[in-house]
Amino acid sequence: MSVEKIEETNENFAEMLEESLKSFDTNDKVHGVVVGVYPNEVTVDVGRKQAGFIPANELSSDPNAKPEDLVKVGDELDLLIMRTNDQEGTIMLSKKRLDAQKGWEEIAKAEEEGTVLTGTVTEVIKGGVIAVTNGVRVFIPASQATASRGDSLDDLLKKEVQFRIIEVNRSRRRAVGSIRSVLKDLRKEEAEKFWAEAEEGKEYEGVVKSITNYGAFVDLGGIDGMVHISELSWNRIKHPTEVVNVGDTIKVYIKKLDRENGKISLGYKKAEDNPWEILKEKYPVGTVTDVTIVGMTTFGAFARIIPGIDGLIHISQIANERIEKPQDVLEIGQVVKAKITEIDFDKKRVSLSIRATLQDNANDAE
Repeated sequence: MSVEKIEETNENFAEMLEESLKSFDTNDKVHGVVVGVYPNEVTVDVGRKQAGFIPANELSSDPNAKPEDLVKVGDELDLLIMRTNDQEGTIMLSKKRLDAQKGWEEIAKAEEEGTVLTGTVTEVIKGGVIAVTNGVRVFIPASQATASRGDSLDDLLKKEVQFRIIEVNRSRRRAVGSIRSVLKDLRKEEAEKFWAEAEEGKEYEGVVKSITNYGAFVDLGGIDGMVHISELSWNRIKHPTEVVNVGDTIKVYIKKLDRENGKISLGYKKAEDNPWEILKEKYPVGTVTDVTIVGMTTFGAFARIIPGIDGLIHISQIANERIEKPQDVLEIGQVVKAKITEIDFDKKRVSLSIRATLQDNANDAE
């Protein structure tokens, strides 16, 4: 080998040696390969003499994330130098800070363009939640975190959410987001689709959203409808909670649509459950059945035939002999056998007779 060639080789080797031994400047970017994953840190080969390591809290903006869930041996990472220690021959590196630098550009762009971002809620804090997107922590106030102010923020923890950036402080690199803004648009789209397809009689599966004294409001997906208390049960009820509760998933059908005012009246009780239809099918005139005494008057007693239908036993039909008042023979809650002697479906009235069953038994005995 010529003298010139040897000198050139020595010079190249010296440059390479100097490059490998030089200390990195803080805030420089390096590319490394993961060589070890541990609970508190990740070790990285950055192609230098110094050993690179990333503390666990510098891997991700998510404080709940674990190193083993984020990286594995062999992964290649772009990193930011935090600190060098020439005496120990180590370099402290950060992935989350470099991610945040890149992510901040996306945040600023999303704020300008109104873009919808996707992130994960990592913390529930006083006044709202923190969502991380592209390595950037975005504060979402409680008033902008849910569709309704009463909804729990804790339900969002560790959930993937969509939001818009509504405020940016560029000097302090702080961003404020709104989940509600996105939910509002989604509900609007769902409502438009609902009205395009809605028709009376159509059935839906919905969730009871709220309850008042006069009925229950049901979320049909993008729009709410109301089931009046009279439509919740064939039986007389005092309050909707006797039948449904907030959060229940129920099947309903559209009774009436008011497109002009955007109102939807819903039905819940089914025609086949109508006690008068059941009575017509299973309890024709002449049927003898067990009934329960539920009320007394001077002229007779009322008895429950089936839930939702009470019949009257006139005082003259309570016993074979003459009695002064129903209480002489009957008491509330007593179960007796009675014959259905008359049904008026138009007036919703049923006449019963205990006396008729006594006479039937007497005739059978003869």
